[in-house]
Amino acid sequence: MKNFKIAAALFASVALPMSASATELEVTHWWTSGGEAAAVAEFAKAFDASGDKWIDGAIAGSGGTARPIIISRILGGDPMGATQLNHGRQAEELIEAGLMLDLTEVAEANKWKEVINPPSLLDACTLDGKIYCAPVNIHSWQWIWLSNAAFAKAGVAVPTNWTEFAAAAPKLREAGIQPLAMGQQPWQSSGAFGVLNVAIAGQDVWLKVNKDKDEAVAAGPEMTKVFEAAVEAREMAKGSNVQDWNQATNMVITGAAGGQIMGDWAQGEFQVANQVAGTDYTCLPGLGVNKIISTGGDAFYFPLNDDPEVTEAQKRLAALLVSPEVQVAFNLKKGSLPIRGDVDLAAANDCMKQGLEILASGAIIPSGDELLTPDTTGQIEDLMVEFWNSDTMTAADAQAKYVEIIAAAE
Repeated sequence: MKNFKIAAALFASVALPMSASATELEVTHWWTSGGEAAAVAEFAKAFDASGDKWIDGAIAGSGGTARPIIISRILGGDPMGATQLNHGRQAEELIEAGLMLDLTEVAEANKWKEVINPPSLLDACTLDGKIYCAPVNIHSWQWIWLSNAAFAKAGVAVPTNWTEFAAAAPKLREAGIQPLAMGQQPWQSSGAFGVLNVAIAGQDVWLKVNKDKDEAVAAGPEMTKVFEAAVEAREMAKGSNVQDWNQATNMVITGAAGGQIMGDWAQGEFQVANQVAGTDYTCLPGLGVNKIISTGGDAFYFPLNDDPEVTEAQKRLAALLVSPEVQVAFNLKKGSLPIRGDVDLAAANDCMKQGLEILASGAIIPSGDELLTPDTTGQIEDLMVEFWNSDTMTAADAQAKYVEIIAAAE
């Protein structure tokens, strides 16, 4: 694994515009779970320490709840100082409408093109050669989190891959344990399907479907295996009567469930619960089948403002978010990987180290947010909600509807 190093002088050299007086910036985001709140507090602490003031604008619920509120405010002339979005195509129309601050000057002053890894993260912030967002982490969906205590209670070994996990499900049921924890929000069921897609069909098939919009591949035998596995997962998720993703994670933490398919942000919840990776819980990247991670994540955009002081504070915050010291503090709490390859993560736990090794190996794919429009993503979410909550929709039925969505995707 790549040896990550940090020098104190590097942080000191970050090109932060000087602040003559403290400026308040309202920052909107949807990080409200225990682990998420602990992580975003690191951003607020660093910004306040720099002389400005972070006004927290947390929006309860998922990104699907928060994004329409964020976009409505910007379009309605009530912009916040900064806002979390997933880097990719979510802000594309806002940028095209001239509503977002151009950060190219900040990016060049702080050599973002040299330090941000992989380059696709910054590419996702770039439109017509200009940079409009500051990436802050690499979040990958490609994980399943397992409760070591649950498998011990069921009398079976902790699985090392998806096949073993599925085989252990009956024993978990017999022991009164929910095999697969699954929240009811649309993005969770859609995300779990995406993880199964990459793990079972593989990287090439996933790219042909999501990047090339190849409907023939979407209708092919490899994708049929994915939908058959999804039927299996649906059966294992029956009885998981929780709504929020972190409630499902808590089922794994408490041993009420055997596992959860969820992105690496789940690590923040295990950390808040004082659980130790490899001892209390096990993580399997790529479901233990295809050890690949997606390199999407979160970024901050800065809506245009007619106050020059606010604009300068926005630039200061953008530079700070990407700075080495802040990257370490935030990502160790968040469970995500840093967007810089020159920082010290000696304190990373076993799961984060696995992610770093995969990243260094180059076994990565872009996130769906970078390849699919919000409209297509919404259609897939709607299909997956219908599928996961149905007792009658077959794998073939779901695949046929999925092919129609891919065929119409832009």
